[in-house]
Amino acid sequence: MTQSKQEYESYTENNQQTILEVRDVSVTFDMDRGTSRVLDSVSFDVNRNEMLGIVGESGSGKSMFAASLLNAVVDPGEASGEIWFHPTDGDPVDVLSLTDDQLEQFRWEEISMVFQGAMSSFNPTMKIREHFEETIRAHGKDMDERMAHARQLLTDLYLDPDRVLSSYPHELSGGMKQRALIALSLVLDPEVLVMDEPTAALDLLMQRSIMNLLETLQNEYDLTIVFITHDLPLVAGLADRLAVMYAFEFVEFGPSDHVVRNASHPYTRALLKSVPSVDAPLENMNPIDGESPDPVDTPSGCSYHPRCPISTEKCVQEDPGYHSVDDGQEVTCFHWEESADAVQYDLGVEELESESMSPADRSDTETLMSLTNVDVHFDQASFIDKVFNKDMTVRAVDDVSLDIKENEVIALVGESGCGKTTLGKTAIGIQEPTSGTVTYRGMDIWEAKRGNADIDPDEVRRALQIVHQDPGSSLNPSRTVRTSLAAPLKRWRPDLNSSDRETVISNLLERVGMKPAEDYAVRFPHQLSGGEKQRVVLLRSLLMSPDLILADEAVSALDVSLRVEMMDLMLNLQEMFDTSYLFISHDFANARYLAEKSGGRIGIMYLGNLVEIGPAKEIIHDPKHPYTKVLRWATPPLDPDAAREAQKTKPPVREIDIPDPTDPPSGCPFHTRCPEARDVCRREMPSMVDTDDGSFVACFREDESHEYWESEPLDDAEETASIDELA
Repeated sequence: MTQSKQEYESYTENNQQTILEVRDVSVTFDMDRGTSRVLDSVSFDVNRNEMLGIVGESGSGKSMFAASLLNAVVDPGEASGEIWFHPTDGDPVDVLSLTDDQLEQFRWEEISMVFQGAMSSFNPTMKIREHFEETIRAHGKDMDERMAHARQLLTDLYLDPDRVLSSYPHELSGGMKQRALIALSLVLDPEVLVMDEPTAALDLLMQRSIMNLLETLQNEYDLTIVFITHDLPLVAGLADRLAVMYAFEFVEFGPSDHVVRNASHPYTRALLKSVPSVDAPLENMNPIDGESPDPVDTPSGCSYHPRCPISTEKCVQEDPGYHSVDDGQEVTCFHWEESADAVQYDLGVEELESESMSPADRSDTETLMSLTNVDVHFDQASFIDKVFNKDMTVRAVDDVSLDIKENEVIALVGESGCGKTTLGKTAIGIQEPTSGTVTYRGMDIWEAKRGNADIDPDEVRRALQIVHQDPGSSLNPSRTVRTSLAAPLKRWRPDLNSSDRETVISNLLERVGMKPAEDYAVRFPHQLSGGEKQRVVLLRSLLMSPDLILADEAVSALDVSLRVEMMDLMLNLQEMFDTSYLFISHDFANARYLAEKSGGRIGIMYLGNLVEIGPAKEIIHDPKHPYTKVLRWATPPLDPDAAREAQKTKPPVREIDIPDPTDPPSGCPFHTRCPEARDVCRREMPSMVDTDDGSFVACFREDESHEYWESEPLDDAEETASIDELA
């Protein structure tokens, strides 16, 4: 599908000069089963000094488009067509015709790229300084001038240049590495910065902080930014334009406000409807029916017609081409004027009222698991540390108490390294606590494992299960789906014969949408999509008839369009198997959806401490702890106006980076980052207090008579905006 240059001229003339012209570009891979076309005759213009957000599901062609801009498609892929780069000074450059030597200069000096995995972009044997020096030297630039620029870039990214430059990559946190990589990509002053999912592996706060920094960097260094992401809310309020990819082509593009508020392609509208949100009503969130097309066998006509609710025979037979919707907004759909009625979505409302928001009354429900004053400590001291008596103990879980009721959902949210997963593993008996007790139906599970309790250790093992983030790594690649699912039935349901097991497996596969079941049952893991693998892993755990499942980032590896579907499936299966979930997530929107829809609770963890827990509605819409408010602020709204308003505010923390867990702050662990911290917060650790609305929070501000109110603010607290103003 192509778009002529003339079709772009109106928008370009009225806005900005074009810096990149993409004309009829395709990327193909020859495979045994045919030619895989992962970019399909794309034509598009990128305007100078704009931020272009490119969104779509995994496998839609976003990364291939990004790689094409740098002529960096990996072998055996082949890129064809034309890509013209227009520098500020000089003649246009035919990117796809550059030699290897020319590309080496072009990729750093004119267009630079930031990849998703910062760790894989750095040589682990080299210090960060050496990476900068090697790049500067390879391009023959003045070392002193460019290193001074590098230090300024690191400072602009809220990093300490001396510390970062003298560190090895493994000595920096994920967020620090990603910011160092951004600085490295800008050290030669390129005109275009292509960012391929640069924040996907980062926590909410770091994602939001980096997005805020990009606008500053763009203005200061006259950058054109092409931002690739599957997370539409992340760029909705920041990008000048949005381009939506489906089936290896752009199906809609235009000014960001227009595309988000008045999406015209049925796919764009379905994508907006499927995104988990902290603002929109739960009942308005629905997954997209069907599956993305196979690059070897793309549908004829409109590529979306097999999934589209308004497709006609014309859509099957003919390529729709582009239709003008508004100033600069184009869409590839014959029936775009009907899409608003066919696929309705909601960007969010001020007040949410629905039955799903009412927390379940579990006061009379039996307690399934109890964690009481649990500590989990890890000694990370090296030999040298021990020689010098240096304490390198990480208090991964620090004096946490938590009850989990029958059939309850508890979602734990917090930054990486806050102790969520360690607490979860402790709850299901994988990690033994350093101190405190973990009981299952009133019996200490570790005493049971040692044979000192009136319960079979195998029964504890069966009752407490886990679903990992990466389903592929937890499935045996040499076992079919049927074999993997039959294993727990053979072990725990000896009363079932082979025919009975086959019936149970087929029924469950049908129940989770893997149809026809007889086809999926004989597939191996490599023949399944990510969402299908996660279904199999979830079913395998549930076939153990567990009482509690630890779902550790169980949906974070899935497309945003699949997350609602997977969480709905988890809740449906919960009713069938009468199980509880301890759901680990760094995404507030995912936690809200699962916990609020089930009438469950959300718990907030920080540096090993449970700092707030309560009904999902209260945590999302009336957070009490300053750290909870920070996470809520960091969750991007889908509404462009709300997103831009949030972008105007600085991160409501005094420090972006989390403290070293081997040397945690005294007193309240959050006081070093809290804009409301006072002197007493340095000295005392707050206890959990009941807020009378079903929530419990560890913050002195919830006690009107506490000495906190007479205590002096920390010296630099007044420099940060009040968090109450941002909540």
